[in-house]
Amino acid sequence: MAAATGGNGPLDGVRVVELAGIGPGPFAAMVLADLGADVVRVDRPGGAGIGIDPAYDLTNRNKRSVLVDLKADDGPGRVLDLAARADVLIEGYRPGVAERLGIGPRACHARNPKLVYGRMTGWGQEGPLATRAGHDIAYIALTGALSLTGGSPDQPPPVPANLLGDYAGGALYLAVGVLAALHHARSPGGTGQVVDAAITDGTAHLATMIHGMLAAGSWQDRRGGNLLDGGSPFYGTYETADGQYMAVGALEERFYDEFVRLLGIADTVPPRADLARWGELRAAVADRFRARTRAEWTAVFEGTDACVAPVLSLREAPEHPHLAARGTFTDHGGITQPAPAPRFSATPGSVRRPPAQPGADADDVARDWDVPSIRTADSRRPQ
Repeated sequence: MAAATGGNGPLDGVRVVELAGIGPGPFAAMVLADLGADVVRVDRPGGAGIGIDPAYDLTNRNKRSVLVDLKADDGPGRVLDLAARADVLIEGYRPGVAERLGIGPRACHARNPKLVYGRMTGWGQEGPLATRAGHDIAYIALTGALSLTGGSPDQPPPVPANLLGDYAGGALYLAVGVLAALHHARSPGGTGQVVDAAITDGTAHLATMIHGMLAAGSWQDRRGGNLLDGGSPFYGTYETADGQYMAVGALEERFYDEFVRLLGIADTVPPRADLARWGELRAAVADRFRARTRAEWTAVFEGTDACVAPVLSLREAPEHPHLAARGTFTDHGGITQPAPAPRFSATPGSVRRPPAQPGADADDVARDWDVPSIRTADSRRPQ
């Protein structure tokens, strides 16, 4: 596994204020921090954590933290002082909360017209559900994305952790949005603006190709009946003799031919184009995979174009030879974690700092950003 290497990243010099929350907002800010931005997280007394020791909250790596009580008389002013010197601000409150606290877009733009104000919500800033509570599973359910998961239409759709909604449909769309808005703000005549990133919007957008296939008649509007949703016997997962799993993605004909040859069933299975016999083909593939262990099948398919891979656990993945060779994971502060992505040839990013401890960096930020109002309480006391 590669060690963390030096590098400030392509966003070196960009200043970001993150109003503490959980889920997609912190992840989006982490992406910007990994790319080199100076991210200052505004934590609040009591925290907005995810129930783990802050030292292990990796979404707060590469950031610095200040502590501000937004309900105190001077709280909103301290945030506005930071916003006045920032390029980007990210918040994940329900619609209207930031305005009630006095740190909404209008107040921030009065201090800094070039500011990109990123808003991360599940339902968006308007619409019938805008003010309702929700979590990843509800957002992806409403967009149709959850209906795509799972191979059997007779079983409930399985939950894909919170990667599809919170992070793919939410955080990454917010990151793209604020970077696009920042490009505009820095162009001649450009101004700051509000980026309304809703998990429902982003998750729906992720399914663009599938909507096209649906319109063309090449996708059935039910799971378990299509090439990419577990319906195909040559695109799915199979249990091995030791209770582990192999993943198969042999979609193209030449890859499929290699797959069934190595599996040892090329001369005994029905044609793959015969959809009426897909059940028979699936059973034959499953029987063969159950005959050997995951390690044995991994060795069989190693170095081939059959598009087969072992299903690894989170702890196993960093040790895979390919991921280890690329440094896909890194160690920092004794914690194994995914390395920053994507990669840049001239301005590589890196893990430079461990997860920010709430309020630990107030004095340094006050100095570096020239914002005396956010110094720690002790240092602001009259001598």
